Amino acid sequence: MAVSILIPTPLRRYVDGAKRVQVEASTAQEAIAALAALSPDLASQLLDEQGALRSFVNLYLEDQNVRVLAPSLQEVSLKDGDVLTIVPAIAGGAPEVRFSREEILRYSRHLIMPEVTLEGQKRLKGAKVLCIGAGGLGSPLALYLAAAGVGTIGLVDFDTLDLTNLQRQVLYSTADVGRPKLDAAKERLTDLNPEIEVVTHSLQLASWNALELFEGYDIIADGTDNFPTRYLVNDACVLSGKPNVYASIFRFEGQVSVFDASRGPCYRCLFPEPPPPGLVPSCAEGGVLGVLPGIIGSLQALEVLKLILGVGEPLVGRLSWFDALDFQFRELSVRKDPHCAVCGPSPSITALVDYEAFCQVRGAEPEGDGQGIPTVTVEEFHARRQSGETLALLDVREDHEAQIVGIPGAIRYPLSQLPARLHELDSANSYTLHCHRSGRSLEAYRLLRKAGFGHLQVLAGGVDAWAERIDHSLPRY
Repeated sequence: MAVSILIPTPLRRYVDGAKRVQVEASTAQEAIAALAALSPDLASQLLDEQGALRSFVNLYLEDQNVRVLAPSLQEVSLKDGDVLTIVPAIAGGAPEVRFSREEILRYSRHLIMPEVTLEGQKRLKGAKVLCIGAGGLGSPLALYLAAAGVGTIGLVDFDTLDLTNLQRQVLYSTADVGRPKLDAAKERLTDLNPEIEVVTHSLQLASWNALELFEGYDIIADGTDNFPTRYLVNDACVLSGKPNVYASIFRFEGQVSVFDASRGPCYRCLFPEPPPPGLVPSCAEGGVLGVLPGIIGSLQALEVLKLILGVGEPLVGRLSWFDALDFQFRELSVRKDPHCAVCGPSPSITALVDYEAFCQVRGAEPEGDGQGIPTVTVEEFHARRQSGETLALLDVREDHEAQIVGIPGAIRYPLSQLPARLHELDSANSYTLHCHRSGRSLEAYRLLRKAGFGHLQVLAGGVDAWAERIDHSLPRY
């Protein structure tokens, strides 16, 4: 018989964090014996020397205590699909937090602050914070949380380190290029503070795993760089009752807030829907000043620490906007939306949805995702050129990007200048459009199509693909 045993939170460390363990058994005695075989350490916590349940542990079959059902576990019969629940006595508090002499010295500058003291440092040590993303924002965030003594830091990422990351992701070194980010991050953080636990989650956050992952943490810190994950994090935080410490960056600007639906607005209250695809470029397409994530990620860490310590006024109901060029901070009020789809009194979203579809459909133009737009690979384009075919190639990147690298023979028509220069192009001619990768080429395609140009195609992957696959002497950025 296939039987499930539900494991309570205090005992999950004996079964690798599992909430449920499945065993084959026909009686309760056989089920406990099978569980003991899987985890002898857990068995010693549950059973006495004679193999009987200890007095401070109860075992329930569905909603009935097995001690009431029969005199012994062997007499409690099970059928396929039955669920057993282990119910131990729980004191109702956290384990006592103690500090070594080394920790007292390490955190001494905290301990002498009346806003922190020893009690506050205990709260930091007992806290569990999940950082979504180990990149530009995640680097300063994780470093400062580790340095502050946050006891458990979870990191979610699935990427490997690229040379371009080092301009802003200060958690890593040049020697880490090519390594999984989580491996390098855990090594760096535990080197900074061996007194903490760093838990790595090498996965792509998704609707099917977010709620279970969030369950093991007190605070979620969102350092993502795309809208589907941002809405997923928000909704999962609302549904699981976790505060969401949010930050985002672009070029010279950054935003920070605390979205906590239990006492204020959520991210959807501020942005009910994402912008149309392509309207807000990614950092890879639009760039970001390397020091900006350091500033914003540090502010994000500050808000996390304030929540743990219970001091000051967290950014609940407020959005802090930083303009690095003008060195100006602006604080914007954010109100709870009574019609919010996820945190309102009558929510339409009660479970996690398909966020890729949500962020593509909302506000997107028919061709916003590139479907139906003719493309040509760099290999095919190069072969046609080599065969002697004359092809007009328009480079729609900005002038400063053309100084980095370019495809020979391309004609410069920056996207920002294109509307004013349409008269320079002949709508009867054929044009191939390219940019850094493909995003702005798609925008240029739509603009030219609306202006009556009928013979257009996009160079898939842009100059980056050309440098990677055609001319290896060209630099990539």
